[in-house]
Amino acid sequence: MLQKFGKEIYEYRKWVLGIWLLLIISAGIFALKLPEVLSGNGFEYNGAYNNTKKILERSFDQPKSSIILLFQKNRSVSADEWKKYIQDTFQPLKHFNGAKSITTPFDRQGMMKGNDAYGILTFDKDSESLGKEIRQLKKIIKDKPGMKVTLTGEPIIVQDLNKASQEDLAKAEMIGLPIALIVLILAFGGVVAAAVPLLIGIVSILTTMGVVYFYSYQTPLSIFILNIVPMIGLALSIDFALLFINRFKEELKLKPVPEAIQTTVATAGRSIIFSGLCVFIGLSGLLFIKIDIFQNVALGGMTVVFISALSANTFLPALLSVMGKKINHLSVLPAKEKQQSLWYRFAQYVMKRPVVMMIVALALLLFGLIPAKEMNLAIPGIDSLPAHYPSRIAYETFKKQFIPADQQDENKVAIILETKGNALQQANLEKIDKVIGQLEKDPLVHKVNSPFSVTGARNAAQLMQIVQYGDKQKTAPVLAAFVKDNKMRLEVFLTTGKNSAKAREWIRDWSARDLGLKASFGGQIKFQQEIFDEIFTKAPYGLLLIFLSTFLILMLAFRSLLIPLKAILMNILSLSCTFGVVVWIFQQGHFGLKPVDIALILPVFVFSLVFGLSMDYEVFLISRIQEFYEKTGDNSLATVKGLTYTSKIITSAAAIMIVVTGAFAFTGVMPIKQLGVGIAIAIFIDATIVRMVLVPALMKLLGDWNWWFFGAKKKAVGQ
Repeated sequence: MLQKFGKEIYEYRKWVLGIWLLLIISAGIFALKLPEVLSGNGFEYNGAYNNTKKILERSFDQPKSSIILLFQKNRSVSADEWKKYIQDTFQPLKHFNGAKSITTPFDRQGMMKGNDAYGILTFDKDSESLGKEIRQLKKIIKDKPGMKVTLTGEPIIVQDLNKASQEDLAKAEMIGLPIALIVLILAFGGVVAAAVPLLIGIVSILTTMGVVYFYSYQTPLSIFILNIVPMIGLALSIDFALLFINRFKEELKLKPVPEAIQTTVATAGRSIIFSGLCVFIGLSGLLFIKIDIFQNVALGGMTVVFISALSANTFLPALLSVMGKKINHLSVLPAKEKQQSLWYRFAQYVMKRPVVMMIVALALLLFGLIPAKEMNLAIPGIDSLPAHYPSRIAYETFKKQFIPADQQDENKVAIILETKGNALQQANLEKIDKVIGQLEKDPLVHKVNSPFSVTGARNAAQLMQIVQYGDKQKTAPVLAAFVKDNKMRLEVFLTTGKNSAKAREWIRDWSARDLGLKASFGGQIKFQQEIFDEIFTKAPYGLLLIFLSTFLILMLAFRSLLIPLKAILMNILSLSCTFGVVVWIFQQGHFGLKPVDIALILPVFVFSLVFGLSMDYEVFLISRIQEFYEKTGDNSLATVKGLTYTSKIITSAAAIMIVVTGAFAFTGVMPIKQLGVGIAIAIFIDATIVRMVLVPALMKLLGDWNWWFFGAKKKAVGQ
């Protein structure tokens, strides 16, 4: 069927290229619009946190988003100049279109400290929808000698992350593509053959980004998709093109162009379909996790895998049909005999010492995974933004100057208690006071803000007295902030610190308790707990899908039980080693990096993507070994020859993947930097320790048992 398909591609090559040209132009138009529809870090989950947030917005007038104006001055600036500058800044903002409220540094105590001050603009729009308002604000605010104002807060940080992601993508491409071209020239020995995979990569990414744009009509798209999809697509499509062109050049030595195209589609094209299926299944495991960024990457990744495989089996053969033997033009390196290669000698060396080499390889992998047990996972926040961005510097200054360490958002839990009847009735206040008492006795609770603590009331009776007979001017703002009909808001501050597993366990425990009143929990701690629980609850289903489908596919492909089992175990071990190395680099702060927590997305994404990619290399290698084994019946000889004939192409493909993903190590958005480095390390370990050492050592030790399948072993042809 594939040979027939290859024949039709050749016959209709100009039509195929014409259709692809129209597709590329159409997709390119929408690909340019993609950054405009990206927003947030993608950690959105429809759970209790969101429900509590809606109650706070609806009943307690909490804004959907806020922009902070941080004012800073030099010591030489006088108090009068400082005051006038702030007033002049807010004067044109008095009737700012779209602002729900405006608070200046003069409206509340504590908003001016030394040489710093801040004001707040609140909005009834989500952070992602404030692009127009931010542009207007930037036009209005002006710096003066010795004085400046900086916009910060979630809406500004979201916009800056989008900008940083676009800059990082351009930077990674500037680094990765030229090096990838050099690797391709070394692999093919010619400039023309090396340039074609880059063209295929660009075509695949541009088309995919255009398709992904339309997903924004159905689901919110994370700003990180701008980096992740090109990272996957560029590396994968170049890999596919590398495999296809390598086979086409081999066939072209013996056959005319039409037959070479047919054979290449039937062989390399088949491998690409199978490889794409492995990666597709790996990424589909992310769909179990109902968090926007995982859904985004699953959809975007599966789309780019499909388009990369499609372009490799349609656009590429049509292009090669037109080019023909011109693919060999501009050769710069002579071809070498495979039998005399370094890989042939190294494979023989490993096969002669299988036990020693296996022990050395396993020792390296086990040593590498040791730091993994210390991994601290965190949801990407403001620290995802490069440290030099003014919005990040301003926000960190704002927190340091104006928010006490024990009252920061990462320590705060919002609790909404709902009563039968008005919350300020005596009986309801007694129930609420009892809940507050339980909270205050908890060893992890630092303090609880409520109408009781703010008014100084010690019990329900005292609070009733204050409400009924106290100074209305003093009590009214307190009641408006904390009470609305049958709802009372509490602010609970914990002593656990940022990204604390204890905090997540605390809120998990309290959310499950019967407090005698309906309780809704919110705040960053609740948000993190729900995100972590969703991932750790659903990820095993994705892993199970990946393991079972991979095992079945490899078992049927090679009619063997040991080969798929061995491949899965080696992948788990090599990926565990990868996570250990990533922790050592980023969390422990080596190579001059400041220690940071590991992005929560990294383990899941790296596992899902690299598991499929490494199976791609495994299949290509084992297929050739199996081919030689069926001809000779000699497992050792088949392993050496299989390694010799596939090592160059596998190593080149791995090098491309390492170069393209590793280029993101030089970017500024931390989760993307970690992800790029993680994938590059995983591929490096797989292509060296696993593919060069463990595979041949285990193939030698297991001998004919490699091919055992339900009581039967393969017999060589003629045996």
